[in-house]
Amino acid sequence: MAMMLSDTVRILVPAAVTFVVGMALTPILTHYLYAYKVWKKTPGKNGLDGKKAEEFNRIHELNEVRAPRMGGIVVWGSVLITILGFAAAAVFFDNPIIDSLAYLSRSQTWVPLAALIIGAAAGFIDDLLVVKPGGEGLQLSIRLSVVVALSLIIGTWFFTKLDVTAINVPFSSPIELGWLIVPFFVALSLGLYASGVIDGIDGLSGGVFMSVFAGYAVIAFAQNQIDIAAFTASIVGGLLAFLWFNIPPARFYMSDTGTMALTLCLAVIVFMTDSLGEGVGVFALPVIGALLVVTVASNVIQVVSKRFFGRKVFRVAPLHHHFEAIGWPAYKVAMRYWILSIVFAFLGVILALSAIVP
Repeated sequence: MAMMLSDTVRILVPAAVTFVVGMALTPILTHYLYAYKVWKKTPGKNGLDGKKAEEFNRIHELNEVRAPRMGGIVVWGSVLITILGFAAAAVFFDNPIIDSLAYLSRSQTWVPLAALIIGAAAGFIDDLLVVKPGGEGLQLSIRLSVVVALSLIIGTWFFTKLDVTAINVPFSSPIELGWLIVPFFVALSLGLYASGVIDGIDGLSGGVFMSVFAGYAVIAFAQNQIDIAAFTASIVGGLLAFLWFNIPPARFYMSDTGTMALTLCLAVIVFMTDSLGEGVGVFALPVIGALLVVTVASNVIQVVSKRFFGRKVFRVAPLHHHFEAIGWPAYKVAMRYWILSIVFAFLGVILALSAIVP
């Protein structure tokens, strides 16, 4: 009788393999990042109002030219190598164990993988333009257009191909949206993309995203969506490898090729763990991703307050830079965010697993 792996092993093995691949990939990647000086050539940045971000520049101006960008390649690169490696092994070797570890499937992982790849490619182009002398990267309008176009296609696929028309609500009846599910998914994707600015302190984004994706891996596992759970756990493995080298002082920064890939992929996973998985993936997001929500909200509050009231609420936005500005060491901000992200991930998973959807 052929030996079969348990679902738990089918999830943990890809995560472990991706971590090992990421650890092996990093020395090669960093060699080239440093050899080609893949960092901003001119320090400093502008705020959302177009003016010089003086407080931010005071804290971070030199850090922007200290280490290279594109560290996100470690995350999505190790995930790609792992998922395609297992898929190829299943084709060439007739072995039930290898077959059970191949988690590339049309029904569960094609779409989130496509979102990861497209987000990574768009972010990579932006990073290439940033590291040129005098480079400013892709215009925000272009990056937003990529997010909107991709999420329109995926949202339409959810609506037309999978008949997703509602969002589940914990302990209550679903909210029926009909075709409005498409613009809802676009809005969700834009909101998550905006949260990518959490990549602003050594070790911060890696730790927070790791907790968020780990939470959704548990939810997908509980819903018996094993391929999604394995894929999401694989991203956790890649993030752990990235974080190993991103803790202070960071060897590299995640930058747009990482944050754009992760946030667009996360939007798909959130949707696939909602009505498709008979769960509450969307409503769990504000809890599991509470720090992502806070990051976006602090930016919005700052912009609105400056525009309509002529004053700032925070010394610097988003919030993690405000804590730096009032004197918290960067490592303390990052570690406290790690702790909170783990706590919120636990709470969100408890909500998702205990919620009763009629």
